[in-house]
Amino acid sequence: MPAPSFTVSASGKTNGNIVARRVTVIFTVTTTCGGPVPDVTIDESVNLLRDPYPIFARHRAQGGVFRGSVMDWSKTPESLLPEHQFAAVSFDAVNTVFRDGKLFNSEIYDSTIGLFIGPTILAMEGKTHRDHRNLVSAAFKSRSLSRWEPEIVRPVCESLVDEFIDAGTADLVRDFTFEFPTRVISTLLGLPEEDLPWFRQRAVELISYTVKYKRAFEASAALKDYFLDQIDRRRSTPTEDIIGDLVTAEIDGERLSDEAIYSFLRLLLPAGLETTYRSSGNLLYLLLTHPDQFAALQGDHELIPQAIEEGLRYETPLTTVQRSVTQDTELDGVSLPAGAVIDVCIGSANRDENRWERPGEFDIFRDRVPHITFAAGEHTCMGLHLARMETRVAVECLLRRATNLALVTDEDPHIFGQPFRSPTAMPVTFDARADS
Repeated sequence: MPAPSFTVSASGKTNGNIVARRVTVIFTVTTTCGGPVPDVTIDESVNLLRDPYPIFARHRAQGGVFRGSVMDWSKTPESLLPEHQFAAVSFDAVNTVFRDGKLFNSEIYDSTIGLFIGPTILAMEGKTHRDHRNLVSAAFKSRSLSRWEPEIVRPVCESLVDEFIDAGTADLVRDFTFEFPTRVISTLLGLPEEDLPWFRQRAVELISYTVKYKRAFEASAALKDYFLDQIDRRRSTPTEDIIGDLVTAEIDGERLSDEAIYSFLRLLLPAGLETTYRSSGNLLYLLLTHPDQFAALQGDHELIPQAIEEGLRYETPLTTVQRSVTQDTELDGVSLPAGAVIDVCIGSANRDENRWERPGEFDIFRDRVPHITFAAGEHTCMGLHLARMETRVAVECLLRRATNLALVTDEDPHIFGQPFRSPTAMPVTFDARADS
């Protein structure tokens, strides 16, 4: 079956730190070799950053894989674009790519996020990947999580809510959903409390690499120097925190190199921090804009876990990742040449009509069907349990301590971005509960 592709032209203005673009998307059916078929063209004006889902749905209607991209590369120099670009948009195609690390590997990260954080397990494969993953995942085992929740995560959340609860108003993005995982990670790493403002700013700069890459490079270099100092301190004086665990860890009888440790620590910021802050922000926004479901949740906190899963499915915090095709192959009837780059569109997979009824509706009561937000296979997100736990604690804490929580709608808060999606601001009003 022919595969649809699209080209994008963009114009717009800077809105804060985000470039807001009104884009024209032109869908064109092509052969698997890229030759155009001119009689099937659909012109459609959409706001790609505000709502990419109509585009994803249009592609799924044509097939699970197509030649082209779901990303806006209009500002990228042509010399930096891959010669062969494809995208997987159905659940089955995305799942296949994630689970076959031999045909679809992660080496693409070396020339993308790897430029900012150095070599990490994101781009590793085979035994090297398994060895490093086993070491790092030990820090996130269930025994650690059960200890972290009462000792670190919940106290951090309560302390944070203390800072704004009496005001009766807050920006939940600035004051809560971003600050919460930032403080949790800094505590888990054992960083000095007085370093938090500096650490927070470098974290913001690093995770903004898709928008302000020069500043991200500078933040990455600063974090490298900072983490090397923290590593040196723990080599001389062992500590019981994540950095201390990594310093004493061994693979085949050898300690991890400083480079391996600090690259992982820098990866924690876009991986551990961003996933939690975006997913919790998305969920709170969705609940506040679906008052009947929010009311049900307020009346029954046992609904929180299923609300979290629906939020992760409906508004995936990271809609698209990429993989490299290692050899000539075929996926969903489309021929993929070796060396091609394939967009793995998680956001589209999570709204596949062949897997969910009414996938375009947010419904915390729907029958549970597993989503693919945290990927699958060997590169499944290691921090998924921590992200779920942090989001649950955040929602529980907010519901217990605030009532009459409502969006300030005249400021038009909304979920925004591609491939990273979350509210850029979430102004709310509320009343502090008397016993909070």
